[in-house]
Amino acid sequence: MISYRILPSDHEQINSLLSFFKLLEEKKHIGLVDLINDMPLGLTIIVEKVKKERSRQQEKYYRKWCNIFAKHCGLTPDEMHDEMLCQAYGSEEVETKFGMKRRPVKRSGQLTAKKYSELIDMLVMTAAEMGFAIPNPHDEWFQDDDG
Repeated sequence: MISYRILPSDHEQINSLLSFFKLLEEKKHIGLVDLINDMPLGLTIIVEKVKKERSRQQEKYYRKWCNIFAKHCGLTPDEMHDEMLCQAYGSEEVETKFGMKRRPVKRSGQLTAKKYSELIDMLVMTAAEMGFAIPNPHDEWFQDDDG
């Protein structure tokens, strides 16, 4: 990730940025120009590579089977999801006004497609260890109702 700051007094950099913005679609170009016109303290530009996020199929499969398995175990879907995150990525004990709480170290929103596959694998393995069969994700993905 690269972070770059442009000060309001740096007219050369602002003009270069405006030239670049002209390459964008008009709606975005106008929004960015408005942003530049109202930057009393400056502007920060952050450039980072795009990470492959989890797919819709992964999310749909995981949520469906996490919820079904949660019901089988007597947990809420959120409780099961947190349990799977703790199992897959570790947990920490946090002191709260309600006492000690166990929380996952990572949240699923931070996961790439590869890491989300690990979470799915953890769900399938944990369920299997408890005698609950979850079908192969790839079999379900080919039967996706959304085409």
